[in-house]
Amino acid sequence: MGKHIKIAAIGGAILLLVIGIGFVAIQFIPAGKHNPPVINEPAWDSPETRALTERTCFDCHSNQTKWPWYAQIAPVSWMIAREVQEGRHQINYSEWNPNQENEAVEVILQGEMPPKSYLLMHPEARLNKLETDQLIAGLQATFGDSLEQGREKGENEENEKDGD
Repeated sequence: MGKHIKIAAIGGAILLLVIGIGFVAIQFIPAGKHNPPVINEPAWDSPETRALTERTCFDCHSNQTKWPWYAQIAPVSWMIAREVQEGRHQINYSEWNPNQENEAVEVILQGEMPPKSYLLMHPEARLNKLETDQLIAGLQATFGDSLEQGREKGENEENEKDGD
């Protein structure tokens, strides 16, 4: 029986060594974390709106991402880089196009943004009711026309689906 324990212990040690080497090796696979230059920001209605938006949205929806320490460790770094890439694709406050569809207010009102998973690691992004109301009012003041255009576009698309 002692021989089997010895073999199991050696096998376990080899497995841990292989896992450790694999973990170290994946650290050399780049995550694609970068911050391109800021090209164009919205014409914010106030510095307060920009500050609230920066606090809650900029890490995923701008080229001004603050990469946390754990974004340096694979495979977490890959997941975070992918989330930022997807967020920038949806809306990017650093490459602002006033004609783009903007659903920012709607997703905040629906409680979809910022995501709960983000708030776990970034409690500073959590807004109280007053701050949420200020952010929504500020975004509506900043993007008034584009929000209406986006809402109308969404309603038209929904009407087209209903008409099929």
